[in-house]
Amino acid sequence: MTSSAFETTRPDPIAYLDRLAGTDLGRSYKRLMLEELGVRAGQTVLDLGCGPGTDLGSLADAVGSGGAVIGVDLDEAMVDTARERTADRPVVEVRLGDVHDLPLADGVADRARTDRVLQHVADPVRALGEIRRVLRPGGRLVMGEPDWETLAIDHPDGGLSRAYTRHVADKVIRNASIGRQLARLAAGAGFSVPAVLPVTPVFRDVRAADRVLGLERTTGRAVDAGYLTGEEARRWLDHLTSGPFLAAVTFYIVVAES
Repeated sequence: MTSSAFETTRPDPIAYLDRLAGTDLGRSYKRLMLEELGVRAGQTVLDLGCGPGTDLGSLADAVGSGGAVIGVDLDEAMVDTARERTADRPVVEVRLGDVHDLPLADGVADRARTDRVLQHVADPVRALGEIRRVLRPGGRLVMGEPDWETLAIDHPDGGLSRAYTRHVADKVIRNASIGRQLARLAAGAGFSVPAVLPVTPVFRDVRAADRVLGLERTTGRAVDAGYLTGEEARRWLDHLTSGPFLAAVTFYIVVAES
């Protein structure tokens, strides 16, 4: 099934996050999230699931010298990298911690963000409750999450596309439909939800899509899981590399206020 159009080796997690942040898609949705966060100078801002610190610098710029930015991540390698990358930013602190049980006092923050984090957590409802706990009254949370059940990849055999998306939603992503659920879950956690902004990136180049979606690797897993046969996988990938390519998925930016 291998083609030169596809990456066959899973990228390092930090390299993958850096790569996505550097794409036009990454820059545009992160800019929109920052705008919706509405950070003001002197505020305290949380980046929950901060990864290697991709967004800590822009948050530090927004709060200025009188503010504070606290990044939290569960992965020690991510925390170490984020600390190294923000060593020259005195307003930034990076902590090892779990979004289900944040190492933060009640009402400590004015703003908080999560970026593609809740799709992976064990209990999004508990995480939202924790985030509300650490936000001050009137604080704002901005979340960005894909809805993987909306993943659409054009193929002459629509059944193969549906099988591929079902596999991603069933087996690859823990909370695959979290994007559409966020507004309801946030309201259930006691937030008001003034805005839900859909962003739908469209990929026209198979190589660019593969660098985000891992098409060949995920197809192999779909075969192993019984969603596609080997022959179906071959037909699926052959067309993706030889025919006109189009893929899209809806990403939701949800604004919540405590």
